[in-house]
Amino acid sequence: MINWRRHFHQYPELSFQEEKTPALIAEILRDLGVDEIREGVGGRGVVGVLRGSQPGRTVALRADFDALPIQDQKDVPYKSQVPGVMHACGHDAHTATLLGLATVFAKHRDQIKGNIVFIFQHAEEENPGGAIAMVEDGALDGVDAIFGAHLWSMAPMGKVWIAPGPIMANVDDFTIEVKGKGGHGAIPQETVDSIVIGSQIVMNLQTIASRNVSPLDNVVVTIGTFHAGDNFNVIADSCKMTGTVRSFLPEVRDLAEKRLHEIVQGTAAMMGGSATVEYDRGYPAVINYEQEAEMVRQAAVSTVGEAHVDRMVPTMGGEDFSYYLQKVPGAFVFIGAGNPEKGAEYPHHHPRFDIDEKSMLNSAEVLGRSALQYLGS
Repeated sequence: MINWRRHFHQYPELSFQEEKTPALIAEILRDLGVDEIREGVGGRGVVGVLRGSQPGRTVALRADFDALPIQDQKDVPYKSQVPGVMHACGHDAHTATLLGLATVFAKHRDQIKGNIVFIFQHAEEENPGGAIAMVEDGALDGVDAIFGAHLWSMAPMGKVWIAPGPIMANVDDFTIEVKGKGGHGAIPQETVDSIVIGSQIVMNLQTIASRNVSPLDNVVVTIGTFHAGDNFNVIADSCKMTGTVRSFLPEVRDLAEKRLHEIVQGTAAMMGGSATVEYDRGYPAVINYEQEAEMVRQAAVSTVGEAHVDRMVPTMGGEDFSYYLQKVPGAFVFIGAGNPEKGAEYPHHHPRFDIDEKSMLNSAEVLGRSALQYLGS
């Protein structure tokens, strides 16, 4: 697993541009004797089916393999060899872990009841993601349940986080463009200041969380960029903002989108300008099934011990594993991979991101035990 992980880390490929990575995955699966292998699933995904010696249910295990547009700044032998591209989120290790599991299961298929489907997914990092296309292309056909894992550098090596219900958020993004009337900075009464309008919009949008959504529910509205103006003494005639909305419940997602449109356009009109909103719904929330989450918890206890398994606190991050869970039951688990002594202390998407590679053993055992428990093997 370490050798595979380091190879993928040295030769990363961006979302929707993966070519050599899926080809190598398929080659490894063929060498292992996996029964059925499909390439180009949903675009660039790979699916392998291992049939056990006895009839039974079918369980799927998923890993992602795309990288990020980040320059690798680590000083390690397996540093990325592709300028401006690196595995800064652990997808290289996810893929290596699943290949390790495929290796073990292929050697012991005589003890397996039912079938195991290995889903290697492209383009998790970039909306619309690879999962939805793979599902539409039949990656889950005949599958009864699915499990997935995310190695997490911000959790200590040896810890596992799992919980039923919503654990990751709906991820939406938006673009706001405000139109006013420009003019000289010394004569504001003859202008409609788009920056003032935009600033008021930023403040008013905070009322979605504070006054529109129940304090018992969760929502985040963030403005990430604000661009306007070209000169210090000119009142800008337009400004542009981009941001994100995160939520868990579908009704909160709907309300937040509705209020965002109303607040933006109402604020601009009230101040003599106008505004448009482009709103894009991204990945839906990851919602673990209770029975499958309990299987994962038991698998984690068997792997790292009860004291090291925690109930996961939901995060406002997003994951397109959610699309699989909309199709079949399953669960997504977080595996601790942080270890400052090995340089694994930086957050995901950081140019010095790394993991304690021993965490792949924990991830493989948790996923493998979950699959076997589901199959009754």
